[in-house]
Amino acid sequence: MSEILWRPGAEQVAATNLNAFRLWLQAARGIALADFPALWRWSVDDIPAFWTALWDFAGIVGERGSVALDNPTAMPGARFFPDSRLSYAENVLRHGGDRPAIVFRGEDGRRVAWSRDDLRAEAAGFAAGLRALGLGVGDRVAAYLPDIPEAIAAMLGTNAAGGTWSSCSPDFGPAGVLDRFGQIAPTVLVAADGYRYGGRTFRNAARIREVMAGLPTVRRLVIVPVLGDAEALAIPGAVTWESFRVPGAPLEFTRLPFNHPLYILYSSGTTGKPKCIVHGAGGVLLKHACEHLLHTDLKPDDRLFYFTTLGWMMWNWQVSGLMAGATLLLFDGNPFHPSPASLFDIAEAEGMTIFGTSAKYIDAIAKAGLKPRETHDLSALRTMLSTGSPLAPESFDYVYRDVKSEIGLYSISGGTDIVGCFALGNPTGPVRRGELSTRALGCAVEVFDDGGRPVRGRKGELVCLRPFPSMPVMFWNDPDGARYRAAYFERFPGVWHHGDWCELIEHEDGTVGMVITGRSDAVLNPGGVRIGTAEIYRQVETLPEIQEALVIGQDWDNDVRVVLFVRMRDGLTLDDALRARIRQTIRENASPRHVPAKIIQVADIPRTRSGKITELAVRDVVHGRPVKNLEALANPEALELFRDIPELRT
Repeated sequence: MSEILWRPGAEQVAATNLNAFRLWLQAARGIALADFPALWRWSVDDIPAFWTALWDFAGIVGERGSVALDNPTAMPGARFFPDSRLSYAENVLRHGGDRPAIVFRGEDGRRVAWSRDDLRAEAAGFAAGLRALGLGVGDRVAAYLPDIPEAIAAMLGTNAAGGTWSSCSPDFGPAGVLDRFGQIAPTVLVAADGYRYGGRTFRNAARIREVMAGLPTVRRLVIVPVLGDAEALAIPGAVTWESFRVPGAPLEFTRLPFNHPLYILYSSGTTGKPKCIVHGAGGVLLKHACEHLLHTDLKPDDRLFYFTTLGWMMWNWQVSGLMAGATLLLFDGNPFHPSPASLFDIAEAEGMTIFGTSAKYIDAIAKAGLKPRETHDLSALRTMLSTGSPLAPESFDYVYRDVKSEIGLYSISGGTDIVGCFALGNPTGPVRRGELSTRALGCAVEVFDDGGRPVRGRKGELVCLRPFPSMPVMFWNDPDGARYRAAYFERFPGVWHHGDWCELIEHEDGTVGMVITGRSDAVLNPGGVRIGTAEIYRQVETLPEIQEALVIGQDWDNDVRVVLFVRMRDGLTLDDALRARIRQTIRENASPRHVPAKIIQVADIPRTRSGKITELAVRDVVHGRPVKNLEALANPEALELFRDIPELRT
């Protein structure tokens, strides 16, 4: 049984949105649910009732219609609220006044604050600019921007006018941008003239020219002057943000059907061109309302931060926090510049209440020896969220020891495919070491063995048995839905197969936690025994000499052998003594099956632009197979470190 590291007090529990929702269900619907396990069970047993109740509790603005779920047993094919009409932007921008909606902090110390009225005016002006071009329902607006306030205004303005949004971060090269935007034929491109990272300035004019040359459908290029670079404005067809938006334009919303495409997100694309995943406005609104209000306990006084870029779905997730009336804290740049404590400097200065980041960031600041509880006033901070990869048990220890002891630390997991999470926090329950606290409300998440049978207490495939609102509407350029069905429904017909290798853990209080041990397509299989890669990372990364690690299975001698690559702390070298200690640590804390056959030092480890290590790409290189989309990687040059390694030929 996992150790309980923190538990909210009775007063904290009573004040949560979750508790308010449970009491509201009894008063408004006559549904009495004694505790969170009962609430979760009801939410997946009566899916139409749960999502209808959430619509009303969250105060979703729009016409709901009389049908909550059409074709309820079809996966895919079920349709939520088929008669409804709504606007995502109308819901997110429903709060006016002079309270701050967005506070932006750059790594150079620049600070920009927009009130709720400021954001509404900027979004209205951008929507009016689109309408003046004759753009509207179904037109695509693509953004090549850092995490700045204008990006949020442009996304909301696009939806207000009925358009569909898509975005990349400005560190993507032109080929990576065109691999994405080239598939969706946008009419407008919004681009920053540059960005700052790690104390350096990057001018983007040349990249924008190349992107524009590959997007013949673009009728207007809107330049956001982050650097004030005249070269970007000299690109033919370019106009400034200020000249494109219409000052003083009324804020008008186009209400559309529930599944009208809100935005197009992209798979990581390390095995080919990225899939263009289309998400509907209604599904995003409801799923994010559930996650923000009930699982994160987001309230109007909160200051919500997530370290992200416009190339990661956590940016889209954070924007929806405006619906709850929260203030969004944005940051663009290197989180370790000018010091490893930069994000905690912002947390203290801005009164951050919810700190969202990645498991890799938490591991990195632990390795850097940061002790924010000793150096920063974090009295406002009440929640930390971590995603991107499994949060190691030792990282839980670090947060409670060196960041803050009285805090809700929630490892959450889902993905671009659902623009949300299958596992999240439970603000009314305990935090257990190494566990994701609960399955998402309204998502019938289970774990299947290879034969498609539900299992408990052992590892298997993460699945969802019933429909949920934020399933993709479709893939772009997939007219018969074949790629969509193949992505999620071929492995277990009629069931969503997510591709995570995990385990459900039942507790005496009736709650069910989860441990995720990696992507199932990266699971190791030595001697026919399936091993999640995270089980090895947890052990290796406890060693202070190791900065980070990557593990793959190498085909060898009619079997698979485990190969571990390690990046050492600066100035250190891997030797036989450390190899022996690594093997001993893994053998004693995991099993002999987990012990790598080879341990090899490398200077760098390739990762995607959202910071995830790329086991599959390294596995392809080791086996001499091509990596189909290098533009998905932040540091593709690192792959060459894994090619033709002599130790892997013996």
